[in-house]
Amino acid sequence: MLKRLLLGAVVAIVVGISAFCVFAWRPAIAEIPQPARDSFAPALVARGEVLASAGYCASCHTAKGGKPFAGGYPMATQFGTIYSTNITPDPETGIGKWSEPAFRRAMHEGVSRNGAHLFPAFPYDHFTKLTDADVAALYAYFMTRTPVRQDASDNTVPFPLNIRLLQAGWKFLFFTPGRFRAEPAQSAAWNRGAYLAEGLSHCGACHTPRGMLGAEIKSRAFAGAPIDGWIAPPLDKTNPSPVPWTQAELVAYLSTGISRYHGTAAGPMGAVPRGLSHLPAADVGAIATYFASRNGSAGHDRRGEAAIAKAMAADKVGTGLTYDPAARLYTSACASCHYNGRQLNPLRPDLALNSAVNLDDPTNLIRVILYGVSARDGAPGVVMPGFARGFTDADVARIAAYLRATRTGKPAWSDLETKVATIRAQGQGQ
Repeated sequence: MLKRLLLGAVVAIVVGISAFCVFAWRPAIAEIPQPARDSFAPALVARGEVLASAGYCASCHTAKGGKPFAGGYPMATQFGTIYSTNITPDPETGIGKWSEPAFRRAMHEGVSRNGAHLFPAFPYDHFTKLTDADVAALYAYFMTRTPVRQDASDNTVPFPLNIRLLQAGWKFLFFTPGRFRAEPAQSAAWNRGAYLAEGLSHCGACHTPRGMLGAEIKSRAFAGAPIDGWIAPPLDKTNPSPVPWTQAELVAYLSTGISRYHGTAAGPMGAVPRGLSHLPAADVGAIATYFASRNGSAGHDRRGEAAIAKAMAADKVGTGLTYDPAARLYTSACASCHYNGRQLNPLRPDLALNSAVNLDDPTNLIRVILYGVSARDGAPGVVMPGFARGFTDADVARIAAYLRATRTGKPAWSDLETKVATIRAQGQGQ
């Protein structure tokens, strides 16, 4: 009897594994001769360039100091580090022998030309929403880039999670392929913004929290999440900024990296205004329309007069003669740039309104104090210096605590000095 039970269990396991393999298997798509650059219409390539910029393809497929789109960019996940691949048209190490159907399958289904399932670090769960026409334009653009011979870096995902076939199980649980579907009750601008935000620009990949298996928690879409050592703030109604992110404010921020009331783009967000800068203004406005509807500010072009007045009053705190060590440190290091007086200056963000000071997590504020904001991010040509060399962990923690206490009415951050030490140990990153 026991032998029969064991035999039955073995047979069931074998049948189950076989059935899963049949379910998970994808055929390879044949290689093609590398297409000639002049086989693609210039207008199609130009459109692909705009789409690639708005999809931030270079940000993830270009390693620091590396050749554009040659891959090797490290993406730290809870399962190990995954390195981006070479998407230049090199025939040996890139996608030079990929046909358009192979490229489209990767974008829409997360399957490589050879039939291997891709890790969801490549956001095919967003790119599946793209139209075939947009995918064709992207294909034309990448196949006309300069080929770069660069072998793929080895991922550090441990066995058995590195078995590509198992990704089919992840897809079964979390991935629904399909093109974007417009909401009939919404405007054309809203639907265009949703297409760009949910698909091409994959905003949720950074701003939506993830579960234990690395999938976005759809019920908490755009509720904010940690990303690359930073905090991507909520884009929904839980955003803690004192002044609402109205459509106009979102347009300004997404177009220029500067917001009069919220600060400047830095960290992973720094690439977003640069990427969207190639889009038509109407498209940037559409993205803003979409998020303004999600955060509750749509139809309410209010400027938070009370919050602004309170911020201007708080600006004066600590600027006179004081014996508070934290206030004196802030005055000597920060106030010369961040004191606005009677009028807000978007190039010198008011810290009472700044998103980093109002978040529940102090990470973004600490990172900016330590490492500053480069001329490449935020306001063009305007640099905030970092204080990592001149300030101790205690100094940074003292300034962060002081700003939280004097510029907001929110609970104090706990264990700040330890948090500063942890972030300092992580380094500046990419």
